[in-house]
Amino acid sequence: MFSLDEDDEGEVSFGESSDAEREMTPEVPKAPSVKTFDDGGDFEGASDVDSGTLRAFVVAVIYANAAVLLVALGPMVWFFEGWSRIGPILLVAGLLAGVRTYQTYRAWKRSRDEAPPDEPGAAGGDADPDAPPET
Repeated sequence: MFSLDEDDEGEVSFGESSDAEREMTPEVPKAPSVKTFDDGGDFEGASDVDSGTLRAFVVAVIYANAAVLLVALGPMVWFFEGWSRIGPILLVAGLLAGVRTYQTYRAWKRSRDEAPPDEPGAAGGDADPDAPPET
């Protein structure tokens, strides 16, 4: 009379899919594999990058991380801890780190603009000669 057998009396299976549900469920697609910069673990792919560009990138990342940390931390210790000397110093140091990040980027950009067009990694090397200069 009921769909439950005498052996399964009172037991309900939660979380288990029925045969009909398994047939109707679509297959889960597999994610494509992605090649990363450092597959080998020894940074051999970094040799493809211009050394000046790599250096400017690393320096800018360090300055930017310091800027974000100090600009966030300075006002918090000033307000919550009441450190009226250290808080503003941290804030100013963070702002200066942000300025150094911008200066590092501008120096890298200027060095790329001044490089001869036949050098690898130069701004004019791969560009269309008829295109207007970037500003």
